[in-house]
Amino acid sequence: MLDLLIIGAGPAGISAAFEAKKEGLDYLVIEKGLIGNTIYNYPVGLTVFSTTNELEFNAGDLDPAREKPTREELLSYYVRFVLENDLTIQTEESVRSVTKEAEHFAVSTDKGEYRAKNVLFAMGAMDHPRRLNVPGEDLSKVHLLFRETYPWVKKRALIIGGGNSAGEAALFLAQEGADTTLAIFRSDWENNDPKQGCIKYWVKKPLENELKENCLKIFFLGRVVEIRENEVEMESESGERVNLPNDVVFVLIGSDADLTMIKGLGVETTQGKSGEVPVYDDETFETNVPGVFVAGHFTNHRHIKGAIDAPKSMIPHLKKRLSKNA
Repeated sequence: MLDLLIIGAGPAGISAAFEAKKEGLDYLVIEKGLIGNTIYNYPVGLTVFSTTNELEFNAGDLDPAREKPTREELLSYYVRFVLENDLTIQTEESVRSVTKEAEHFAVSTDKGEYRAKNVLFAMGAMDHPRRLNVPGEDLSKVHLLFRETYPWVKKRALIIGGGNSAGEAALFLAQEGADTTLAIFRSDWENNDPKQGCIKYWVKKPLENELKENCLKIFFLGRVVEIRENEVEMESESGERVNLPNDVVFVLIGSDADLTMIKGLGVETTQGKSGEVPVYDDETFETNVPGVFVAGHFTNHRHIKGAIDAPKSMIPHLKKRLSKNA
């Protein structure tokens, strides 16, 4: 019988495992992908623009070659932290169901069955990339994730989206020789409030430079009409129909967490800034279902620092409860 079963080995899950080990809890982390799986799925070579103190578990641990770490440096740091602290994490194991029994939770995976007094959902918010729901979106040239530029050098690339991921993909592609068009709503392009999900200034400024050098084109989007094998039909903000010759399309319009298991346990949800989020206590991170905790990107903590900090108050609270009930 585990004291705590943690689902997800991203920053929140790693932090929770570290804190649980310090408190002497019997814990286990189950991760369907790899350690730091969300970071692993960042574009290759991406510079992570958070400061190091927002990304590390202990102050001074993360020492990038430059001021900001790359995807590779951050991923290496998280993997090294897990190994050096001998944290109990099982990767490439998918949770199939979580059910509430009389005195514990039963967790079933594709590799085993577990029992735990408490469950922490520490998953990210990347499970379900949002779709346009237009004809042709299932063509092989359409991608819902951007990883690297080099397969698309000298090809005609269209990026659809208005957030940082779309902006970064457009920048990478334009800088590395793809014929790049960013299709974006004018309001997203002109919005300068980072809290509203717009392209942040450190991405937008080099994008503007690429525009000046004619290495990037901007299309102010009304809607996407249809994606075809060799072109994409779009409607501009003024209603004009345009057929854009095209080789590859990246639909980067956000993603949502899979809340199926959480809601199946009876956890209440509400509408957050970026979609549906579970309802939880701001100090203990416990939901309305006793023993079910949440942390990470799919909560109201949308940044890595919040994901890392959450277990620092959650785990001591859980330790006191377990000691009291022992």
